[in-house]
Amino acid sequence: MPIVKTSSSIKVHITRLEMTAPPKTSLPVPVNIQTAIMRAPGIPLPFYRYLYRQVGARWHWVERLRLSDEQLTAILHDQRNDISVLYVNGAPGGFFEYFRQDEDTIELSHFGLIENALGLGIGKWFLLQSLYAIWTLNPQRIVTTTNNLDHPRALQLYQMFGFSPISTGEGIVRPLSDKELLELAKKG
Repeated sequence: MPIVKTSSSIKVHITRLEMTAPPKTSLPVPVNIQTAIMRAPGIPLPFYRYLYRQVGARWHWVERLRLSDEQLTAILHDQRNDISVLYVNGAPGGFFEYFRQDEDTIELSHFGLIENALGLGIGKWFLLQSLYAIWTLNPQRIVTTTNNLDHPRALQLYQMFGFSPISTGEGIVRPLSDKELLELAKKG
């Protein structure tokens, strides 16, 4: 009988933030890097899972990876959901995703870079571009959440661009088990 490693839960400290005015900062595109940000309406599930896994693996993003194809399709292809992909020197470098909760509130639900885009000085620029894109929809506020498993400077970066903490709480993240990782590999 094979030994199956089970994942243990990780306690996390969650911070919910809001932004009520567009950022006043401007940053140039880092030099000697070719970048493009493209909206991805109707994104194929395997490509989304690839982006989500590549960006989120080190930060323990698992929720979307546990969804069935039908569940994930319903979320991604919801008219209120929007995904844009960052390309760096011709390869996917990250993505951001937002969800229009109502007329006044938009949630920046996912944001991050893939390994090949880290260390190039584009993180701040990409977050700023993400926020500019959301503010073109004229919300009253943008909300997002981060936690202590995220990049060590994530909270500081959000605050630098105008987000303010509005609440904190505790949560549990259950990392993917070996069995779940195997199932993901089969999905492609």
